[in-house]
Amino acid sequence: MQTYVVQPGDSVDRIASAFQIPAQDIIFVNQLLPPYALAVGQALLIESAEEMDAEQTSGPNLISFGYAYTYISPWILRQTLPYLTDLHIFSYGFTTEGVLIPPPQDDTWMIALSRSFGVRPILTLTPFGPDGLFNNTLIHSVVQNPTNKETLIQQLLSVITQKGYRGVDIDFEFILASDRDAFTTFVLDVTSALHAQGYTVSVALAPKTSAAQQGLLYEGKDYGALGGIADSVLLMTYEWGYKYGPNMAVAPLNQVRRVVEYAVTEIPVAKICLGIPNYGYDWSLPFVRGVTEAVTIGNVEAIQIAVQNESTIFFDETAQSPFFQYYEGQVQHEVWFEDVRSIQAKFDLIKEFRLRGAGYWQLMHWWRANWLLMKGNFIIQNTF
Repeated sequence: MQTYVVQPGDSVDRIASAFQIPAQDIIFVNQLLPPYALAVGQALLIESAEEMDAEQTSGPNLISFGYAYTYISPWILRQTLPYLTDLHIFSYGFTTEGVLIPPPQDDTWMIALSRSFGVRPILTLTPFGPDGLFNNTLIHSVVQNPTNKETLIQQLLSVITQKGYRGVDIDFEFILASDRDAFTTFVLDVTSALHAQGYTVSVALAPKTSAAQQGLLYEGKDYGALGGIADSVLLMTYEWGYKYGPNMAVAPLNQVRRVVEYAVTEIPVAKICLGIPNYGYDWSLPFVRGVTEAVTIGNVEAIQIAVQNESTIFFDETAQSPFFQYYEGQVQHEVWFEDVRSIQAKFDLIKEFRLRGAGYWQLMHWWRANWLLMKGNFIIQNTF
Protein backbone atom coordinates (compact mmCIF):
# COMPACT_ATOMS: atom_id res chain seq x y z
CA MET A 1 0.00 0.00 0.00
CA GLN A 2 1.45 3.32 -1.15
CA THR A 3 0.34 6.85 -1.93
CA TYR A 4 1.18 8.46 -5.25
CA VAL A 5 0.62 12.11 -6.21
CA VAL A 6 -0.32 12.62 -9.86
CA GLN A 7 2.22 14.55 -11.94
CA PRO A 8 1.74 16.40 -15.27
CA GLY A 9 1.44 13.92 -18.13
CA ASP A 10 0.42 11.00 -15.91
CA SER A 11 -2.31 8.55 -16.84
CA VAL A 12 -3.83 5.60 -15.02
CA ASP A 13 -2.10 3.18 -17.40
CA ARG A 14 1.29 4.84 -16.94
CA ILE A 15 0.98 4.81 -13.14
CA ALA A 16 -0.22 1.19 -13.16
CA SER A 17 2.78 0.19 -15.26
CA ALA A 18 5.18 1.99 -12.91
CA PHE A 19 3.76 0.17 -9.88
CA GLN A 20 3.28 -3.11 -11.77
CA ILE A 21 -0.36 -3.53 -10.85
CA PRO A 22 -3.48 -3.70 -13.05
CA ALA A 23 -4.95 -0.32 -13.98
CA GLN A 24 -8.32 -1.64 -12.82
CA ASP A 25 -7.01 -1.85 -9.25
CA ILE A 26 -6.17 1.87 -9.25
CA ILE A 27 -9.55 2.68 -10.78
CA PHE A 28 -11.42 0.56 -8.22
CA VAL A 29 -9.58 1.71 -5.09
CA ASN A 30 -9.81 5.41 -5.97
CA GLN A 31 -13.35 5.31 -7.42
CA LEU A 32 -12.26 6.84 -10.71
CA LEU A 33 -14.93 7.52 -13.33
CA PRO A 34 -14.67 7.00 -17.12
CA PRO A 35 -12.69 8.16 -19.02
CA TYR A 36 -10.43 7.86 -15.93
CA ALA A 37 -8.85 11.30 -16.24
CA LEU A 38 -6.69 12.49 -13.37
CA ALA A 39 -6.02 15.86 -11.75
CA VAL A 40 -2.45 17.04 -11.27
CA GLY A 41 -1.78 16.91 -7.54
CA GLN A 42 -4.40 14.21 -6.92
CA ALA A 43 -3.31 11.68 -4.28
CA LEU A 44 -3.96 8.06 -5.27
CA LEU A 45 -3.92 5.05 -3.00
CA ILE A 46 -1.93 2.33 -4.74
CA GLU A 47 -3.07 -1.08 -3.57
CA SER A 48 -3.39 -4.36 -5.42
CA ALA A 49 -6.37 -6.69 -5.27
CA GLU A 50 -4.26 -9.12 -3.25
CA GLU A 51 -3.50 -6.44 -0.66
CA MET A 52 -7.18 -5.46 -0.48
CA ASP A 53 -8.18 -9.04 0.26
CA ALA A 54 -5.45 -9.68 2.84
CA GLU A 55 -6.24 -9.58 6.54
CA GLN A 56 -4.40 -6.96 8.59
CA THR A 57 -2.33 -8.87 11.15
CA SER A 58 -0.07 -6.15 12.54
CA GLY A 59 -0.41 -2.60 13.77
CA PRO A 60 -2.17 -0.88 16.68
CA ASN A 61 -5.71 -1.82 17.63
CA LEU A 62 -8.37 0.72 16.66
CA ILE A 63 -11.99 1.33 17.60
CA SER A 64 -13.63 2.60 14.41
CA PHE A 65 -17.08 4.18 14.18
CA GLY A 66 -19.10 6.73 12.30
CA TYR A 67 -22.42 8.54 12.36
CA ALA A 68 -25.16 7.72 9.87
CA TYR A 69 -28.63 9.11 9.30
CA THR A 70 -31.45 6.60 8.97
CA TYR A 71 -31.82 7.47 5.28
CA ILE A 72 -28.29 6.31 4.41
CA SER A 73 -28.04 4.21 1.25
CA PRO A 74 -28.22 0.53 2.28
CA TRP A 75 -25.48 -0.18 -0.29
CA ILE A 76 -23.13 2.39 1.26
CA LEU A 77 -23.82 1.07 4.75
CA ARG A 78 -23.11 -2.51 3.66
CA GLN A 79 -19.82 -1.44 2.11
CA THR A 80 -18.78 0.46 5.25
CA LEU A 81 -19.77 -1.93 8.04
CA PRO A 82 -16.78 -4.32 7.59
CA TYR A 83 -14.52 -1.45 8.68
CA LEU A 84 -16.47 -0.45 11.80
CA THR A 85 -16.56 -1.42 15.45
CA ASP A 86 -19.65 0.68 16.22
CA LEU A 87 -22.37 2.36 14.15
CA HIS A 88 -23.73 5.58 15.67
CA ILE A 89 -27.29 5.94 14.38
CA PHE A 90 -28.28 9.60 14.12
CA SER A 91 -30.36 10.54 15.97
CA TYR A 92 -32.94 10.45 18.78
CA GLY A 93 -34.20 13.70 20.26
CA PHE A 94 -36.35 14.50 23.29
CA THR A 95 -38.94 16.95 24.54
CA THR A 96 -38.59 19.38 27.44
CA GLU A 97 -40.31 16.73 29.60
CA GLY A 98 -37.71 14.10 28.68
CA VAL A 99 -39.89 12.14 26.26
CA LEU A 100 -37.71 10.43 23.67
CA ILE A 101 -38.31 11.32 19.99
CA PRO A 102 -37.25 8.69 17.41
CA PRO A 103 -35.58 9.63 14.11
CA PRO A 104 -37.92 10.49 11.21
CA GLN A 105 -37.15 7.24 9.39
CA ASP A 106 -37.22 3.76 10.90
CA ASP A 107 -33.91 2.69 12.44
CA THR A 108 -34.74 -1.01 12.85
CA TRP A 109 -33.13 -2.05 9.57
CA MET A 110 -29.84 -0.32 10.48
CA ILE A 111 -29.72 -2.00 13.87
CA ALA A 112 -30.33 -5.42 12.33
CA LEU A 113 -27.82 -4.89 9.53
CA SER A 114 -25.06 -3.65 11.82
CA ARG A 115 -25.55 -6.57 14.19
CA SER A 116 -25.39 -9.00 11.26
CA PHE A 117 -21.89 -7.63 10.54
CA GLY A 118 -20.86 -7.91 14.20
CA VAL A 119 -20.97 -4.11 14.58
CA ARG A 120 -22.47 -2.56 17.72
CA PRO A 121 -25.43 -0.22 17.02
CA ILE A 122 -25.24 2.91 19.19
CA LEU A 123 -28.16 5.30 19.79
CA THR A 124 -27.08 8.92 19.32
CA LEU A 125 -28.95 11.35 21.59
CA THR A 126 -29.20 14.97 20.41
CA PRO A 127 -31.02 18.05 21.80
CA PHE A 128 -32.45 19.40 18.55
CA GLY A 129 -35.19 22.00 18.74
CA PRO A 130 -38.10 22.39 16.29
CA ASP A 131 -35.76 24.26 13.90
CA GLY A 132 -33.41 21.27 13.73
CA LEU A 133 -30.62 23.09 15.59
CA PHE A 134 -28.96 22.33 18.93
CA ASN A 135 -31.13 23.90 21.62
CA ASN A 136 -29.61 24.76 25.01
CA THR A 137 -33.03 25.56 26.47
CA LEU A 138 -33.99 21.96 25.76
CA ILE A 139 -30.77 20.76 27.41
CA HIS A 140 -31.47 22.95 30.45
CA SER A 141 -34.99 21.52 30.84
CA VAL A 142 -33.63 17.99 31.22
CA VAL A 143 -30.31 18.33 33.04
CA GLN A 144 -31.74 20.72 35.67
CA ASN A 145 -35.04 18.90 36.30
CA PRO A 146 -34.78 15.54 38.12
CA THR A 147 -38.19 14.34 36.94
CA ASN A 148 -37.52 15.11 33.28
CA LYS A 149 -34.06 13.61 33.52
CA GLU A 150 -35.36 10.37 35.02
CA THR A 151 -38.05 10.15 32.34
CA LEU A 152 -35.41 10.44 29.62
CA ILE A 153 -33.10 7.88 31.22
CA GLN A 154 -35.88 5.33 31.63
CA GLN A 155 -37.03 5.86 28.05
CA LEU A 156 -33.48 5.42 26.80
CA LEU A 157 -33.18 2.14 28.68
CA SER A 158 -36.50 0.95 27.31
CA VAL A 159 -35.68 1.77 23.68
CA ILE A 160 -32.15 0.40 23.59
CA THR A 161 -33.31 -2.82 25.26
CA GLN A 162 -36.30 -3.31 22.97
CA LYS A 163 -34.50 -2.41 19.75
CA GLY A 164 -31.14 -4.05 20.35
CA TYR A 165 -28.87 -1.04 20.72
CA ARG A 166 -25.64 -1.63 22.66
CA GLY A 167 -25.11 1.86 24.05
CA VAL A 168 -25.81 5.59 23.88
CA ASP A 169 -23.73 8.44 22.48
CA ILE A 170 -24.52 11.83 24.04
CA ASP A 171 -24.01 14.57 21.45
CA PHE A 172 -25.04 17.80 23.21
CA GLU A 173 -23.61 21.06 21.88
CA PHE A 174 -23.83 24.73 22.90
CA ILE A 175 -24.49 23.86 26.55
CA LEU A 176 -24.88 26.93 28.77
CA ALA A 177 -21.94 27.55 31.10
CA SER A 178 -24.44 27.66 33.97
CA ASP A 179 -25.51 24.09 33.06
CA ARG A 180 -21.96 22.71 33.00
CA ASP A 181 -22.11 20.87 36.33
CA ALA A 182 -25.69 19.72 35.77
CA PHE A 183 -24.71 18.28 32.39
CA THR A 184 -21.82 16.41 34.00
CA THR A 185 -24.26 14.98 36.58
CA PHE A 186 -26.65 14.05 33.76
CA VAL A 187 -23.91 12.06 32.01
CA LEU A 188 -23.03 10.40 35.32
CA ASP A 189 -26.66 9.41 35.92
CA VAL A 190 -27.10 8.08 32.37
CA THR A 191 -23.86 6.13 32.63
CA SER A 192 -24.76 4.61 36.00
CA ALA A 193 -28.17 3.50 34.73
CA LEU A 194 -26.83 2.05 31.49
CA HIS A 195 -23.82 0.35 33.06
CA ALA A 196 -26.17 -1.47 35.43
CA GLN A 197 -27.77 -3.08 32.35
CA GLY A 198 -24.51 -3.79 30.50
CA TYR A 199 -24.61 -0.84 28.06
CA THR A 200 -21.94 1.73 27.23
CA VAL A 201 -21.98 5.54 27.12
CA SER A 202 -19.87 7.87 24.99
CA VAL A 203 -19.80 11.66 24.83
CA ALA A 204 -18.99 13.98 21.91
CA LEU A 205 -16.72 16.87 22.91
CA ALA A 206 -16.13 20.21 21.22
CA PRO A 207 -12.46 20.71 20.20
CA LYS A 208 -11.05 22.58 23.20
CA THR A 209 -7.40 23.55 23.51
CA SER A 210 -7.46 24.71 27.14
CA ALA A 211 -9.63 24.43 30.24
CA ALA A 212 -10.29 28.17 30.19
CA GLN A 213 -11.35 28.35 26.53
CA GLN A 214 -14.19 30.83 26.09
CA GLY A 215 -17.29 30.41 23.93
CA LEU A 216 -20.69 28.73 24.08
CA LEU A 217 -19.37 25.67 22.28
CA TYR A 218 -16.77 25.02 25.00
CA GLU A 219 -17.78 26.36 28.40
CA GLY A 220 -20.54 23.87 29.14
CA LYS A 221 -18.35 20.77 28.99
CA ASP A 222 -15.86 19.67 31.64
CA TYR A 223 -13.33 17.57 29.70
CA GLY A 224 -11.79 15.95 32.76
CA ALA A 225 -15.06 15.06 34.49
CA LEU A 226 -16.79 13.78 31.36
CA GLY A 227 -13.72 11.81 30.32
CA GLY A 228 -13.64 10.18 33.72
CA ILE A 229 -17.31 9.20 33.62
CA ALA A 230 -17.93 8.05 30.04
CA ASP A 231 -16.58 4.86 28.50
CA SER A 232 -15.17 6.90 25.62
CA VAL A 233 -15.22 10.38 24.12
CA LEU A 234 -15.12 11.73 20.58
CA LEU A 235 -13.07 14.85 19.95
CA MET A 236 -15.02 16.69 17.25
CA THR A 237 -11.84 17.78 15.49
CA TYR A 238 -13.41 19.23 12.37
CA GLU A 239 -15.38 22.30 11.23
CA TRP A 240 -12.57 24.85 11.36
CA GLY A 241 -13.59 25.41 7.78
CA TYR A 242 -17.38 25.35 7.96
CA LYS A 243 -20.49 26.15 5.95
CA TYR A 244 -20.82 29.78 7.02
CA GLY A 245 -17.14 30.53 7.64
CA PRO A 246 -14.21 31.52 5.43
CA ASN A 247 -12.53 29.12 3.03
CA MET A 248 -9.99 26.99 4.88
CA ALA A 249 -9.20 23.39 5.81
CA VAL A 250 -12.02 21.53 7.56
CA ALA A 251 -9.65 19.70 9.90
CA PRO A 252 -6.20 21.35 9.76
CA LEU A 253 -3.71 19.03 11.40
CA ASN A 254 -1.92 21.79 13.32
CA GLN A 255 -5.22 22.71 15.03
CA VAL A 256 -6.26 19.08 15.51
CA ARG A 257 -2.93 18.39 17.21
CA ARG A 258 -3.49 21.25 19.68
CA VAL A 259 -6.84 19.73 20.69
CA VAL A 260 -5.30 16.28 21.20
CA GLU A 261 -2.39 17.71 23.19
CA TYR A 262 -4.84 19.32 25.60
CA ALA A 263 -7.26 16.38 25.71
CA VAL A 264 -4.61 13.88 26.82
CA THR A 265 -3.88 16.06 29.87
CA GLU A 266 -7.51 15.71 31.00
CA ILE A 267 -8.74 12.34 29.69
CA PRO A 268 -7.15 8.86 29.61
CA VAL A 269 -5.81 8.23 26.09
CA ALA A 270 -7.52 4.82 26.11
CA LYS A 271 -10.87 6.66 26.06
CA ILE A 272 -10.13 9.25 23.34
CA CYS A 273 -11.33 8.90 19.75
CA LEU A 274 -10.24 11.36 17.08
CA GLY A 275 -12.96 12.93 14.96
CA ILE A 276 -12.38 12.71 11.19
CA PRO A 277 -14.47 14.50 8.53
CA ASN A 278 -15.77 12.42 5.63
CA TYR A 279 -16.62 15.54 3.64
CA GLY A 280 -15.31 18.81 2.26
CA TYR A 281 -16.63 22.26 1.37
CA ASP A 282 -16.91 24.20 -1.88
CA TRP A 283 -16.83 28.00 -1.35
CA SER A 284 -17.76 30.72 -3.81
CA LEU A 285 -15.25 33.58 -3.66
CA PRO A 286 -14.80 36.18 -2.42
CA PHE A 287 -16.04 35.07 0.99
CA VAL A 288 -18.57 37.49 2.49
CA ARG A 289 -19.59 36.78 6.08
CA GLY A 290 -23.33 36.47 6.43
CA VAL A 291 -23.72 35.93 2.69
CA THR A 292 -21.40 33.13 1.56
CA GLU A 293 -22.65 29.61 2.24
CA ALA A 294 -20.29 26.78 1.32
CA VAL A 295 -21.65 23.62 -0.31
CA THR A 296 -20.94 20.33 1.47
CA ILE A 297 -19.41 17.70 -0.82
CA GLY A 298 -17.94 14.22 -0.47
CA ASN A 299 -14.18 13.72 -0.73
CA VAL A 300 -14.50 11.57 -3.86
CA GLU A 301 -16.82 14.19 -5.35
CA ALA A 302 -14.19 16.87 -4.68
CA ILE A 303 -11.68 15.01 -6.84
CA GLN A 304 -14.27 14.65 -9.59
CA ILE A 305 -14.86 18.42 -9.55
CA ALA A 306 -11.11 19.03 -9.86
CA VAL A 307 -10.86 16.60 -12.79
CA GLN A 308 -13.87 18.08 -14.58
CA ASN A 309 -12.42 21.58 -14.31
CA GLU A 310 -8.81 20.54 -15.03
CA SER A 311 -7.76 22.07 -11.73
CA THR A 312 -4.42 21.44 -10.07
CA ILE A 313 -4.74 20.18 -6.50
CA PHE A 314 -2.39 21.75 -3.96
CA PHE A 315 -1.46 20.49 -0.50
CA ASP A 316 -1.16 22.81 2.49
CA GLU A 317 1.76 21.40 4.48
CA THR A 318 0.82 23.15 7.73
CA ALA A 319 -2.83 22.05 7.64
CA GLN A 320 -1.89 18.76 5.93
CA SER A 321 -4.97 19.28 3.75
CA PRO A 322 -5.60 19.41 -0.02
CA PHE A 323 -7.38 22.24 -1.83
CA PHE A 324 -7.95 23.61 -5.33
CA GLN A 325 -9.71 26.40 -7.18
CA TYR A 326 -11.89 26.50 -10.27
CA TYR A 327 -14.25 28.83 -12.09
CA GLU A 328 -17.95 28.35 -12.69
CA GLY A 329 -18.69 31.02 -15.27
CA GLN A 330 -17.32 34.22 -13.74
CA VAL A 331 -17.46 32.90 -10.17
CA GLN A 332 -14.27 31.60 -8.59
CA HIS A 333 -14.56 28.62 -6.24
CA GLU A 334 -12.22 27.14 -3.65
CA VAL A 335 -12.57 23.58 -2.40
CA TRP A 336 -11.01 22.10 0.75
CA PHE A 337 -11.40 18.39 1.38
CA GLU A 338 -9.67 15.27 2.71
CA ASP A 339 -7.51 12.84 0.75
CA VAL A 340 -5.37 9.82 1.61
CA ARG A 341 -2.49 12.12 2.62
CA SER A 342 -4.57 14.13 5.09
CA ILE A 343 -6.17 10.98 6.47
CA GLN A 344 -2.78 9.29 6.88
CA ALA A 345 -1.61 12.34 8.84
CA LYS A 346 -4.58 11.90 11.20
CA PHE A 347 -3.91 8.17 11.52
CA ASP A 348 -0.29 9.00 12.40
CA LEU A 349 -1.56 11.33 15.13
CA ILE A 350 -3.72 8.53 16.54
CA LYS A 351 -0.66 6.28 16.62
CA GLU A 352 1.59 8.95 18.12
CA PHE A 353 -0.74 9.55 21.07
CA ARG A 354 -1.99 5.94 21.23
CA LEU A 355 -5.60 7.05 21.08
CA ARG A 356 -8.51 4.64 21.36
CA GLY A 357 -9.95 5.14 17.91
CA ALA A 358 -11.38 7.20 15.08
CA GLY A 359 -14.92 8.51 14.68
CA TYR A 360 -16.24 9.76 11.34
CA TRP A 361 -18.72 12.50 10.69
CA GLN A 362 -20.38 11.07 8.69
CA LEU A 363 -20.84 7.86 6.70
CA MET A 364 -23.25 9.09 4.04
CA HIS A 365 -20.52 9.29 1.36
CA TRP A 366 -18.73 6.10 0.30
CA TRP A 367 -14.95 6.56 0.24
CA ARG A 368 -13.22 3.26 -0.41
CA ALA A 369 -9.62 4.51 -0.23
CA ASN A 370 -10.15 5.85 3.30
CA TRP A 371 -11.28 2.50 4.64
CA LEU A 372 -8.56 0.53 2.86
CA LEU A 373 -6.02 2.98 4.27
CA MET A 374 -7.44 2.42 7.75
CA LYS A 375 -7.22 -1.34 7.29
CA GLY A 376 -3.60 -0.96 6.23
CA ASN A 377 -2.72 1.04 9.35
CA PHE A 378 -4.67 -0.67 12.13
CA ILE A 379 -6.30 -3.83 13.35
CA ILE A 380 -9.93 -2.74 13.50
CA GLN A 381 -11.53 -4.05 16.66
CA ASN A 382 -14.80 -5.93 16.67
CA THR A 383 -16.22 -6.04 20.19
CA PHE A 384 -19.72 -7.41 19.60
